[in-house]
Amino acid sequence: MCYCMKPAYAQSDSMNIKNNEQVDEQINQNIELLSEQLQSEDGDLSSLTDNWHYYKTHPVNLNHTKPEELEELQLLNDIQINNLFKHLDKNGNLITIYELQSIDGFDLATIRKILPFVYVSDYFNSAHFTIKEMFKDGKHEVVTRFQRILEKQAGYFTPDSLIKIKKPNSYYLGNPDRYFARYTFQYNNNVSFAIAGEKDPGEEFFKGTQKQGFDFYTGHLAIRNIKAVKTFVIGDYQATFGQGLTIWQGFAFGKSASPMNVKRFGVGIKPYRSFDENRFFRGTAGTIRIRRFELTGLVSYKKLDANASVNDTLSNGEIDIVGVSSLELGGLHNTNALLNDKRTITQTLFGGNAAYNYKSLHIGATGQYMNLNVPLIKTPTIYNQFDFQGKSNVVGGMDYNYVFKNANLFGEYAMSANGGKAFCQGVIIALDPKLTFSAHYRHFDRNFQNLYGNAISENTLPQNEKSLYIGMEARLFKALTLSVYLDQYQFAWLQYGKSAPTNGKDIFAQLNYTPNKKTDMYIRFRHRTRFENSDLDNPYDYMISYAQYNYRYNVSIQLTPDIKLKSRIEYTHIDKVQDPDENGVLLAQDLVYKKLKFPVTFTARYAVFDTKSYDSRVYAYENDVLYGYSVPALYYKGQRAYLIINWDITRKLEIWVRLAQTIYDNQNVQSPGSLNEIDSNHKTELKLQARLKF
Repeated sequence: MCYCMKPAYAQSDSMNIKNNEQVDEQINQNIELLSEQLQSEDGDLSSLTDNWHYYKTHPVNLNHTKPEELEELQLLNDIQINNLFKHLDKNGNLITIYELQSIDGFDLATIRKILPFVYVSDYFNSAHFTIKEMFKDGKHEVVTRFQRILEKQAGYFTPDSLIKIKKPNSYYLGNPDRYFARYTFQYNNNVSFAIAGEKDPGEEFFKGTQKQGFDFYTGHLAIRNIKAVKTFVIGDYQATFGQGLTIWQGFAFGKSASPMNVKRFGVGIKPYRSFDENRFFRGTAGTIRIRRFELTGLVSYKKLDANASVNDTLSNGEIDIVGVSSLELGGLHNTNALLNDKRTITQTLFGGNAAYNYKSLHIGATGQYMNLNVPLIKTPTIYNQFDFQGKSNVVGGMDYNYVFKNANLFGEYAMSANGGKAFCQGVIIALDPKLTFSAHYRHFDRNFQNLYGNAISENTLPQNEKSLYIGMEARLFKALTLSVYLDQYQFAWLQYGKSAPTNGKDIFAQLNYTPNKKTDMYIRFRHRTRFENSDLDNPYDYMISYAQYNYRYNVSIQLTPDIKLKSRIEYTHIDKVQDPDENGVLLAQDLVYKKLKFPVTFTARYAVFDTKSYDSRVYAYENDVLYGYSVPALYYKGQRAYLIINWDITRKLEIWVRLAQTIYDNQNVQSPGSLNEIDSNHKTELKLQARLKF
């Protein structure tokens, strides 16, 4: 017999809402910095925030939890987590959440940060798992979304038969709508099932080349924490181990507004729920616990988009692809050319991990073997001669994590089949509850080859880079926190568009001031220097420096219990050696109306921006519908505004309406010469979303 008891929380609704907003602001800043690094304005980053969405509605009982559960929150470092478990072992269960203040590393600000995701109770709700209980207490969720650019774009017209023959890539195959639908079943953190589909703008839907409906389908069945099984997934999943050198399939926060985030938290196998069509594995994977050991195995078999470079005509007239020049990661199949690249090759991957965990020590070994059914043959250049080419690759690595008193040491070493090596080593030291230092060294050989690595790096892949990162987080006063980091890096070999090895540096400083529960503000400075090829007509093609300065002031004020105001001023300065300097400025004002026990929330923004070109662009995180993300790069001169209405029609049904528009003062045509060209000075986006829970 088993039963469930809903825990009683010691926090008030208003306090939880305030703490949620503080955590959301931290997450939003990290997403903004990641989008800037990826140069992506509306990528699907929901896989990074799945855990926060889950633990907001299923908070962790600190008296009955495991270290990996707290690591998934990414709000506490390993020193704090280790000190918590030492306290529990020595003193028994916590009586109240604020008893955490007696533990090294936990102050009131830290407690408030984790408050929305944790609680304290002597009740242990784990009992016995049964199928009957799962179907009785499991939660169902259906989410649908419609999205469209309202202005007419050049690629959406009906071509006549002659244009179709002469210019097969001069138009989009389908309509400009984007459709998204997902059904999810979740039972606690033990069982989940999901199936979803997505159609991108310009793709066909239930006709032509897409008679099966959506262009992309994803789904999984997963179980977690049932007896010896830590995780088992059939379908689509992600795998993240160590510091990302051997296997890390998916996004991860890198250098961020919190210098302590320089450490990766590999969670192992995780079911996939997002709509990025490439950053996942497809097959089966599982992890079992045997006392202090964890053993993981994974298999993936997936079709990949690729640009065919070598074709062979068979006797029956069909085209056989015998070589590809590149792998396509965009996920779009809305023109004939992109459709020809769709799922042209097959990738098979086998991998595994063995880990030993004892108290504050973790040691892991990870390996993967990847095979393509046709070889990757890149166009030969000087800069790419050390990149992976061929059909198969093997990567193996060792990682560790150790907490000794107030120091956390972590690192990973990996090697690819060709002998290329990659290494990273980091340390986080809490010298005082109010002062924490971090340092991270990385060295990636130019010939290290791994298509499925994602470590802290300036590059997309861990290759051809050496760097030393130093960070600090200091709580200067009760309401004042300073975060600083310096990252100096070198590229020992050439990069794309660079005619010589280069180096650079990234300096970041942010001062947060929270004088009371109603006011939160920060001032930020960031300076980045790198080198690029000279654009002057000369025989030497020498390198010149390129410096970028960013200044930001951001303030959030809870004006009344129902109204919140957010204001931002951002200034960007680009210092070019040969070209005139560029400046960019953004002024943004947000208004959030959220009345407790009232079912409708209104969120609005009005912003003005003025930059010389795309080089001096300003990225600005925007609120969006649930599971949606928008971080537009604003450039040229204009205004941007959006309005979001979120209505809880019933306890089970919720809808969102989001309307966003950009108006340019000095541009009458947008994206000229492309299929996305708009013959207007404005661009309007509409999003409609509904969520049904039962």
